[in-house]
Amino acid sequence: MKLLITFLFLWFGFAPHPVHALECEIVCNDTTDVDCLKDKQACLESKLDETKEQRITLTNTVSIINGKIQIQEVLIQQTEAEIALLEKQIVDLSQRIGGLNLSLDRLTTLLVERIQTEYKQSRVNKNLFVLNKKSATSFFSQLRYLKEARLQTALAMQRAEAQRLAFDQQKITKEEKQQEVEKVQSRLEREQSVLAKQRSEQQYLLSETKSNEAAYQAALAKTLAELSAIQSIIAGKGVESQVGPVNTGDTIASIILGSSVCSTGSHLHFEVAKNGVTQDPAAYLKSISPIWNNQPDSPFGFGGSWDWPMFDAARINQGFGMTYYARVHRAYGGEPHTGIDMSSISNDARVRAVQPGTLYRGSIACGGGNLRYVRVEQSDNISTYYLHVNY
Repeated sequence: MKLLITFLFLWFGFAPHPVHALECEIVCNDTTDVDCLKDKQACLESKLDETKEQRITLTNTVSIINGKIQIQEVLIQQTEAEIALLEKQIVDLSQRIGGLNLSLDRLTTLLVERIQTEYKQSRVNKNLFVLNKKSATSFFSQLRYLKEARLQTALAMQRAEAQRLAFDQQKITKEEKQQEVEKVQSRLEREQSVLAKQRSEQQYLLSETKSNEAAYQAALAKTLAELSAIQSIIAGKGVESQVGPVNTGDTIASIILGSSVCSTGSHLHFEVAKNGVTQDPAAYLKSISPIWNNQPDSPFGFGGSWDWPMFDAARINQGFGMTYYARVHRAYGGEPHTGIDMSSISNDARVRAVQPGTLYRGSIACGGGNLRYVRVEQSDNISTYYLHVNY
């Protein structure tokens, strides 16, 4: 795999970024030793936490995602070990059930024979008893034999019942183990899916950054400055002027074409806050079929009734929360992305109000310039923010 990565990077004209693994002193030679694997997982997680506390660099960021991959691989080894143990237990139970079944068959046969013998003995003709020593001795011997036979029959019945209960319990245990295997196998599939996604994100990160620490730091500085500016705007620290009432669909601004202050390209950063706390805009916007530009992230749904801030179906560059850039790139210093980045499919730069309210125009210092935005103060203590715009 590493040779393939190196070849791809050389083919496209740049050297691969060194892949740094987390160093952990615990080595598990036996991949079925669950306790050792758990200790190794804990060790790797501790090392990963230490790495996260370090200054954000490209090398550090690559190390973090590699560490997550290592931990995920150990988790998969643990799950595979659990499955192997469960499958062994199922084999043992199957053999035990087979033995119990055979033993139960033998006890049943013995029990039938004893009952038949007891029945025959119980039919001893008491009239044969005559007052002579020989016949009396024979009669009492038969009675003692009959009594012993009844005792042995009772014991055989008890053993048969115990075997039957043990047989039933082993069957129940086996079924439970089989159900547990199915659950663990489903978990294994999910863990393998996570690992595949992490490896895909790793390759995407390496291909994007091209080992260029300076470019990575420049992009990081922009996003961190943007995040700080957004937090200040939400906190009411932006310089704003009131424009007046607006209705749903009114044009309130236009997207700045090309790069602008604290922005890497033409896009609208759309933000929603309720009582000063950022919300997921996807919960408010009505469902549409956008174009997805955020390659490493999965598309997401929309569950609201608001019109969109664009005049046509949007092109989504980045969603809300711990997106790929927030999670892998660490573009916001480990913090989530607080809005949705979008642009127009038809290059229509107009921005419209998603709900009626009072329009404010504002700006705030960001990255050596002034980041421009508009805000619509709506009902229910909700404000919507539209960043990287002209007005």
